[in-house]
Parts: sequence; structure tokens; C-alpha cells
Amino acid sequence: MLRFGYETQSEDIMKKVWVLTAALLGLGLALFILLSVDERLQRWRHVPTHTNAVPFGVLGDSDSHAYHDEFSFGHRPEARGGALRQRTWQWTEVLGHLRSEQLDPGPWGQWGTRYRRLSVLRDAVGQDGRFLRKEDYLYNQAYSGAVCANLNVAPHDQVGRLLTTMARESGRWQRGVVVIRMGTNDFGRQESLDALSRDPLDPQVVGSIDACLGHIGQAVARLHAVYPGLRIVLVGIFNNAEWEKFHHLWRSPQAQSRIHQGLARFDDGLKALALGKSGVAVFDDQAWFAGLWGSRRATGQPAYRNVRFGERFEVRNTGGDEPMNATLADGHAGSVWNALWAQAMVALLVERFGVPVPPLQTQELVQFVDPDGRFGMR
Repeated sequence: MLRFGYETQSEDIMKKVWVLTAALLGLGLALFILLSVDERLQRWRHVPTHTNAVPFGVLGDSDSHAYHDEFSFGHRPEARGGALRQRTWQWTEVLGHLRSEQLDPGPWGQWGTRYRRLSVLRDAVGQDGRFLRKEDYLYNQAYSGAVCANLNVAPHDQVGRLLTTMARESGRWQRGVVVIRMGTNDFGRQESLDALSRDPLDPQVVGSIDACLGHIGQAVARLHAVYPGLRIVLVGIFNNAEWEKFHHLWRSPQAQSRIHQGLARFDDGLKALALGKSGVAVFDDQAWFAGLWGSRRATGQPAYRNVRFGERFEVRNTGGDEPMNATLADGHAGSVWNALWAQAMVALLVERFGVPVPPLQTQELVQFVDPDGRFGMR
């Protein structure tokens, strides 16, 4: 009886060991399948269609997040052009469609994961845990709502995510280009501009600006530590006092001057980061806008020029999803704004870095924005 009891007990233990082993194997298999499927979806090894194209990466926020991201915006019919979204374009998409032979943004697809824990797990096993998930070009790490800390801090760590992707094609990236466009969500919102309109040295806003400059400086250092020849463009802050949704605010020249003075701290900081670095350039976003639509800095009043866009359009600094408006109904830049911005970015890349990209001709952009003449003047 004692022996029988002992054997039964041993069998029970063996059964438990087998069950546990099977469970662990099943868990490992499920994890392998989950990660490998996600890996296949990301198609890491990218063979560019145009082998001489310069790889082109982007770090930033919604100012650079592709409008045709069905994963992020497909359930929001009002977003990024509303009913016209299929013919409304982000500046990155303009370049991706019109200059992919020279600037390679990577393949279009859904990248990353929506699950924070899976992101951590993928990182732990040496795979890219890009977070959040979105549909975009592979080398575009920008996503809506991003703040400057997301350049370097996990789990978002846009710089780290881009470096992981770059490592798959490190030879190509020695001559690559990265654009960093960040700051609006840190100190460009209404409450920050309101504070600056009263005091251009408002401690809270100044603290946000300085922290953002610190993150951008860290991003540049991390990128150049691995790719010393990488060309980097730092984009200055746009003054949202020029945004049509804020035209009813800060209507005195004094308020406008104080806002401009406060934001200049950021742009001056970017210029300091670029000083003496042949591989770093600054894109002055405020000067670019003022050169087209003008500025309300002198009077405080919203009296803007209309921008002639080829022979078809006059684009007003107004909001609406039709391309005759500078901004969309949801507040983001419209197709013409983005097309002209892409045109200016190409000009900067050619002038500062000698990147071999043909200029974007205005008529070419008009045809892209309105290919069937639906919105042009007749």
C-alpha cells in the first residue's frame, strides 16, 4: 500500500511537471508567433526602389504625422481634411509622392504596437518596440500629441526607435537626413502664448522651452554619435498667434511683440545648437510663414495677404478643408501650406547640404494638390 501511494504521488508530480512544461512551451510558442508576425508586418529590411535615394527620417508631432494614417484617423471622419482627406496631404507625404527618387522616407505601412507592455517585451528581446502604432512611412517617427521629452524617453523614444531602424541599413544612413520638428505641444498652445503675451520671460514657459532645447540637443548628440555624417534640420517654432483659430486673441502690437520675444528664445537656442556644425541647419518657420501670408506682429490685427498658388489658387489664412484655406477645419496645415513647406524644405536641403533633389516647382505642386482642377479658379 505504501509503495502504491508513493508511485501515485510520483505520477502526480510528473503530470504536473509535464503540464507546466507544456504550458511554458505553449507560452513560448505563442510569444514567438506574436513577435514574429509583428516583425513580418514591419518588414524591417527595406530595399529602396531607387538605390541612390538619400534616406530621410522625421522626428516630431502632428505637424509631421501623415494624414493618410487609416489606423489613427480612419475612425475620425472629421480629421485631417474630413470628407476631402483622401486628397489632403501632409508635407512628408508631398515629398514621399513627388521626390521619393531622391529622398527615401522608407516603405509605407503600419508600424509599431498599440500595446505598451508588448512594446517593452519587444525591446527586451532585441526587436523594435515602436510605440504608438501608426500607418506612415517607416522612417517617420512623428506622431500626434508628441512632446519634446518623447524624443528620448521610453517607451516612445523617437530617436532610439529611429536608430534601431537605421541600424538595419547603417551604410545608407551615413549620408542620410533627419528633420526634427517639435515644441508646439510643449509651449505653443494658447495658455503658453497667453502667458508670454503678458511676460516674455514667464518662468513656466521659459522652463518648457529650455527643457525642449535640452531634449533636442540630446537627440542631435545621440544621432551624431552613431552617424557623424548625418545631416539634421532643426525646425523653429511656429507662432500659433498667426493661426486662424487664435485671430481673436492678443490684438495689440505689445502683446504680439512679447509673444514673438518669448518664442525667440527657442529659435535662438536652435541656432546655438547648430552653430559651428556643418551637418546641422535651422529652418525658420516663422520667417517662412511671414514671407508668404505676412504677420500680425506690427499691429496685432489679423490682416494677412492671400498667397497666389500657381494660376489656379489664392490661398487665404483661413480654416476649412478646401485647399483655398491655409489650415484645415481640425486646425492642421492644409495641402497648399504643406506643399509650399515641402518646397522650402527641399530648397534648404539643396542650399545647406547639397542634397541632390530637384526643386519642387509650384505648377507641379498645384497639379498634385488639385489634379482634376476641381478647386482651382476658372
